[in-house]
Amino acid sequence: MTELKSSLVTALDEAAAKAGLTVVSVAQSSGSDGRPTTAIQLALPSGDAGRSLKLELSDTFEFDKPHLLPELASHLAEEARRLRNPRPECCVTLGGIPLAFGAFEWPFHRSTSGADTYIVHGEVQLADGGMRGLHVKIAASVTVTFAEIIPAMEQPYSESFVYNAIRKTIDMGQLEFLKSGNRQPVPVTTRYYSRWQKKFIFTETDDKARLAYLLSKVYWLSGVLGANQPVWIADPRDAQYLNTTEADLLRMAGSEAGQGLLALDGEFAAPTPALMARADEFRATLEASLNFTKPQFNESMRAGKANM
Repeated sequence: MTELKSSLVTALDEAAAKAGLTVVSVAQSSGSDGRPTTAIQLALPSGDAGRSLKLELSDTFEFDKPHLLPELASHLAEEARRLRNPRPECCVTLGGIPLAFGAFEWPFHRSTSGADTYIVHGEVQLADGGMRGLHVKIAASVTVTFAEIIPAMEQPYSESFVYNAIRKTIDMGQLEFLKSGNRQPVPVTTRYYSRWQKKFIFTETDDKARLAYLLSKVYWLSGVLGANQPVWIADPRDAQYLNTTEADLLRMAGSEAGQGLLALDGEFAAPTPALMARADEFRATLEASLNFTKPQFNESMRAGKANM
């Protein structure tokens, strides 16, 4: 295993500084397949509540290239904004399920089962503020053909579309939250990518769905999990998931601020008492969405009443 080249350390320091981050540490590590990796810890200069960002890159990956460095810089800039959230690892689904992403074993590795795919493992926890212990162990896969449209099969270039594919798979009821269990597959396929528009498309949403999403996000991530600390509304990852723009999300948040549901501060928002008063509504939506992810059995067949 070799240490990160000094030229790459310099490039990383510069990209992090432009994003408003500091490099806390650079260490040698290894991926889930045993290949050597470089683990990089970054944080805001203020060190907000101990929040930090971990990047894990292939040991031989050289990101200081004209076609790679700009996207790395963009990723770091977005992460710097997310680190201002009280729970940077958390997000919600369109169905109103609050999630905490963790234990992702970047970078991708080639499948050992013989399939022509790249795999990344991770875990998604139900983050509703309770102690249910429900989670999903993830095995997200990308075909070799699909990988050709990605600048690099590394965390900064793949994290957003992988996380959004997981959210979409939950929306479709194809991942079940359990207290234990095996890894569940999340195929990230070309159906999520428009070669014509050159962008990812996960879900077609309208203003009603986007508004419901924003209110759910602020309720859960700020009101329930974040002690009413504001959360970032104009997140490009959310915009990609909802197939909209950051400007449109801000527009909708501004409208709700005027309706007394959100307290808006620039691109960040916190819930008002009026929004928190709708707790029963948000929790009912959560339970309905969780129930949708559970396998549904034919009760007549279970009771032996079906004609065979």
